[in-house]
Amino acid sequence: MSWSAWGDPDAAAPLPDAVVELLGAGLGVKRPGVRAGEIAAVRLPVSRLADTLRSTLASAVGGDNVFEDAETRVRHTRGKSTPDLLRLRSGEADDAPDAIVLPGSHDDVMAILRACAEEKVAVVPFGGGTSVVGGLTPRREGFAAVVALDLRRMGRLVEVDEESRTATFEPGLLGPEAEALLSEHGYTIGHHPQSFEYATIGGFAAARSSGQASAGYGRFDEMVVALRVATPAGELDLGRAPKSAAGPDLRQLILGSEGALGVITSVTVKIHPTPAERVYEGWRFGSFSDGAAALRRLIQDGPVPTVLRLSDEAETALNLARPTEIGSGASEGCLGIAGFEGTAADVAARREGATAVLAEAGGESVGTEAGESWVHGRYRGPYLRDAMLDAGALVETLETTTFWSKIPDLYEGVGDALRSSLSDQGTPPIILCHISHVYPTGASLYFTVAAAQTDDPIAQWWQAKSGACDAILAAGGSITHHHAIGT
Repeated sequence: MSWSAWGDPDAAAPLPDAVVELLGAGLGVKRPGVRAGEIAAVRLPVSRLADTLRSTLASAVGGDNVFEDAETRVRHTRGKSTPDLLRLRSGEADDAPDAIVLPGSHDDVMAILRACAEEKVAVVPFGGGTSVVGGLTPRREGFAAVVALDLRRMGRLVEVDEESRTATFEPGLLGPEAEALLSEHGYTIGHHPQSFEYATIGGFAAARSSGQASAGYGRFDEMVVALRVATPAGELDLGRAPKSAAGPDLRQLILGSEGALGVITSVTVKIHPTPAERVYEGWRFGSFSDGAAALRRLIQDGPVPTVLRLSDEAETALNLARPTEIGSGASEGCLGIAGFEGTAADVAARREGATAVLAEAGGESVGTEAGESWVHGRYRGPYLRDAMLDAGALVETLETTTFWSKIPDLYEGVGDALRSSLSDQGTPPIILCHISHVYPTGASLYFTVAAAQTDDPIAQWWQAKSGACDAILAAGGSITHHHAIGT
């Protein structure tokens, strides 16, 4: 993972011509952004880890698993939000952890937490480092030091229970690693968020992640059946049966807690047979509201696809390499994606039924090429964001959710707030939106915002996000759907 950008540096690519055109004509970007220098040039505070605690931690996990060198500290500083990256690119890492510790087991985690609690040292669990909402930014007030707890050594598939169709994982497995291990048994989790390639099983649980196939497989918190959690006061072993009348369900306190209540050391999830067939196809709708109505009808009455999503007019124009349409009033409509995974018979039956519903709702099939194109590029968004930052654009995302009856007001309110805030700063934006997760009662809205950077792009974004969050609450939305709250 790059320290100053998303993902694998070798996977980065030049900006497409359509995006270059968008930056100049659409946003008025006139100067490049701040690019990262050498990692050795990043400014770090002196480690505040006490010698006594360093010795205790080394005794618990081995001296080779305790790090205080500059590069390791920088690589564990913050996550991958735009403000996180802009600060690192400017060479500033004043909130870097004082040390990084790599436990190898649940007992190691318990020992680390007890030792740090005794010394009043904050512990920040670190999985893939993919938070885009400041989830890795530590709170130093009241603490003698900060330790990053890197869980990469805890990367085993512990058990596959084929009879119950569950699997138990340690938290440090990356998404692709977990799927590869499970595929050897003929199963899948079915959880593929945009961060899939670099996020971890433990992070999925701690952030209540929602994958792109949530319509078919469910959110990650719906997949989790059991958790083991380490805390300074002891351990929690949660989820002894599929369902229980004993409440409250303490699993729900841990899921989405972002490491604040303890460290997840194992996760048991539902699993599914590896799909024999996968078909993804595109659908065109005349407007975002028409497409949203079609998605609502399908998720409420069925048959339900495995993947169901819809881009608004602006996002559709950009995806189809027609950026001059954005904001011009010209539009080729909105692109939806319906994907089906399962046995050949199941896919054929659901696809036939969904096709009838979507067509009756005004949709027009544009074939599997659009669907396969989406599958091919579904993890590429963050790389495009980074290239646009290099070019001088401010690019960031935010997401929310509400009931179907409130979707129009939420969509309009957040868009208006972002446009108003950024335009008032002299940088009128382009705003894209899509629905990527649907439920019988409502859906998520995922906004991507692009504008020319000001002299202080971090303050520029916080002002815009503050206005957007106010608009979300005013319209009856949730402050987050799947990114978590962060800081």
